[in-house]
Amino acid sequence: MMGSLDGIERAFADVSGVDQMKSYVEAALADKIPPLEIIKSMREGLSTAGRKYEQGEYFLSELVMGGIMAQELSKMLKPYLQTSKNEFLARIAIGTVKGDLHDIGKNLVSTMLSSAGFEILDLGVDVPPDKFTEAVQKQNPRMVAMSCLLTIAMDEMKNVLDRLKQSSVRGRVKVLVGGRPITSDFAKEIGADGYGADAIEAMSAAKDALGE
Repeated sequence: MMGSLDGIERAFADVSGVDQMKSYVEAALADKIPPLEIIKSMREGLSTAGRKYEQGEYFLSELVMGGIMAQELSKMLKPYLQTSKNEFLARIAIGTVKGDLHDIGKNLVSTMLSSAGFEILDLGVDVPPDKFTEAVQKQNPRMVAMSCLLTIAMDEMKNVLDRLKQSSVRGRVKVLVGGRPITSDFAKEIGADGYGADAIEAMSAAKDALGE
């Protein structure tokens, strides 16, 4: 019999649908397995699915299904990860930068951050620099998180940082970046405050930035 954590990983790697994944998650929770272990298994499975997509074994429909499964899993874990109901740690404005329409990674990070107690201001995908700046001016988040999956959209992250500076609001926010082509070196180079290679790292980067 496969262990529930292996089952969760396999369900995401095989994109075997919400019901099968849920039964493994329920088993894991019944066995008092910590939620972060469950998320780790999901992450392993999702990166396997991501590789299969890159190699042409999977299509976009599988990736979208994986994203739906991930959101369902996050909903199941929310009660186990919740901080106090009324107090959130900080507000984060998050979006996929201009020229990139990918939202699975952004949604995963949003779900993880909200389950960790952050208030999420989701700006959507294909977000131009002005929209990030306007969100900072009007909604006063403590952080801005940017995501991109396409190498061609990486420059947009720098454009957002430049625009925040021009609008004199850069000092008000911590800026986090992430997504498949992004590295910690690139994050430093453009002057971001933090970097997450995936949703788990994004969560710890946000907590670190909050503590600074």
